[in-house]
Amino acid sequence: MSTDTGLLIRETEESMRKAINHLEGELAKVRAGKATPQMLDGLVVDYYGNPTPINQVGNISVLDARTLTIQPWEKNMLQPIERSILQANIGVTPQNDGNIIRIFLPPLTEERRRELVKKSGGEGEHAKVAIRNLRRDAIEKVKKMQKDGLSEDAAKDAETDIQQLTDRYIALVEKHLDAKEKEIMTV
Repeated sequence: MSTDTGLLIRETEESMRKAINHLEGELAKVRAGKATPQMLDGLVVDYYGNPTPINQVGNISVLDARTLTIQPWEKNMLQPIERSILQANIGVTPQNDGNIIRIFLPPLTEERRRELVKKSGGEGEHAKVAIRNLRRDAIEKVKKMQKDGLSEDAAKDAETDIQQLTDRYIALVEKHLDAKEKEIMTV
């Protein structure tokens, strides 16, 4: 294998690894009956006119399996945090006692669990599409290298390696999705 194709394969694998890391982050946001601070990732609060991530205006902690607490660093941030959670429409209602905000997670119904599995599947499909796009781009680069003088055998070997890499990462996506479905459907 030439150094050019080896470098291309390493770059492709690194990009596929990033797609898996992104999938893991997205799946962590899908709640599976347990309270986790990651559920609130992506929520922004109006902090003196600047949209700021919720975890940068207060301390988010897990009180028990179904309760999150948010302790804002400034008391005047209670209302904006509460408003942000309500506007996010994540299926919970924050309770403000004047010092901290509590978020009680209702138990998941069978229907809601199925919706969450479907949402997880959608995230998995996005990851698979990203991996397949990376495969396509890498194979196009190999074909361009072949036009620029790379031997046919080396090009075929590189394409085979890229396909094996793709298969491995697609299987990893499936493994993540199966684990998440099991976690969501466990009552």
